Amino acid sequence: MRLGVLDVGSNTVHLLVVDAHRGAHPTPMHSEKTMLRLAEQLTGSGELSRPGEDGLVRAVESAKAAAARLGCEDVLAFATSAVREAKNSAKVLARVGAETGVTLRVLSGEDEARLTFLAVRRWYGWSAGKLLVLDIGGGSFEVAMGRDEEPELAESLPLGAGRTTRTRFRNDPPTRSEVVATSAWLEDQFAGLAKKVAGQGLPDRVVATSKTFRSLARLTGAAPSAAGPRVRRTLTDTALRQLIAFISRMTAADLAQLEGVSGSRSHQLVAGALVAQAAMRALSLTELEICPWALREGVILRRLDHANGADDTGAAAAGVSASGEDR
Repeated sequence: MRLGVLDVGSNTVHLLVVDAHRGAHPTPMHSEKTMLRLAEQLTGSGELSRPGEDGLVRAVESAKAAAARLGCEDVLAFATSAVREAKNSAKVLARVGAETGVTLRVLSGEDEARLTFLAVRRWYGWSAGKLLVLDIGGGSFEVAMGRDEEPELAESLPLGAGRTTRTRFRNDPPTRSEVVATSAWLEDQFAGLAKKVAGQGLPDRVVATSKTFRSLARLTGAAPSAAGPRVRRTLTDTALRQLIAFISRMTAADLAQLEGVSGSRSHQLVAGALVAQAAMRALSLTELEICPWALREGVILRRLDHANGADDTGAAAAGVSASGEDR
């Protein structure tokens, strides 16, 4: 079965096409992104601007055409924090559906945490024991923990790399006082979550996912993506502290020249690193292992489970077909 996953995030609209069936490793066949930075196109009143709407409609239409051209049997389309938090989200979703025929389902932060956890669990298997999974997105930070495929704890905080950049920094590079104040603020923001995680007991394996963590790991010496997904990659607290001292003095333009850092995300790298550091400190973590699978793979896996008659818990949140049929 060839599936498309359309992920409307805070920064990009990302189409991932995979060949997959239940019990098999989803094989990526095609990937394409449109940089929209929807979170930066919210108006003062909290609505997605008209240009933001227009760009989203064009990106979804383009992705739908690409999925059809590539022979996708189904397209699982979902949106995360930027659309979720827009005050006119219902209007935006209705327009996208009317003009493209694609029904976007909005995932809650907890849904994101659960689906990402599912992907990580399938990647590492049962032998990983109790997993603690961290994910830094553009708009939010997710954490999930548990021994099974459904986590016992799934939480989301509005501490994404992009959001933290927009709300905490006024300078490029950020001033020393901005960095210090943001670190202290993040420490306070993570205090409640730390207590919840501690209440779950010690994890057997601590894992981080998605672009921000991958970039930070690469900048601290992890293998490049060309080495393949099965190479073990880690991020340590010591290496992260040293990296922050280095990158916090660089402009976004200079950061974009570093290997593993995309020009479209370089402006939020420092904030992402501070979020990662604050999370590791709050949760008393010294090392994270980087998992190549994350939310999109979780959506695919849940869809395959549901299609084959498995428990459909969370399946409705995982997306619907491009035709808009509820699953």
